[in-house]
Amino acid sequence: MARGIAGKNYWVLLVLLLSGIVLGGFLGSLAAGNPFLNWLNYGQSFGLSSPIVLDLGILVITFGLNIKITIAGIIGVLLAILIYRLM
Repeated sequence: MARGIAGKNYWVLLVLLLSGIVLGGFLGSLAAGNPFLNWLNYGQSFGLSSPIVLDLGILVITFGLNIKITIAGIIGVLLAILIYRLM
């Protein structure tokens, strides 16, 4: 396993960051229906509006990417970094 200078495993940080993003996005989408917590789902979406299709005859490849950054996702990432630092 790859270890950093301080001996911490950076794979753990990657897993914590990904879980923070997913859980934050999930909680943000749950909070969208609540008028008091609606601000957690506020954010910006960017990426390709329609996927790019590469047709090579026998192989068709579709490229697409859409990222939505919300307040809840940012809070999830910050909590993941805090948990990693406390480990």
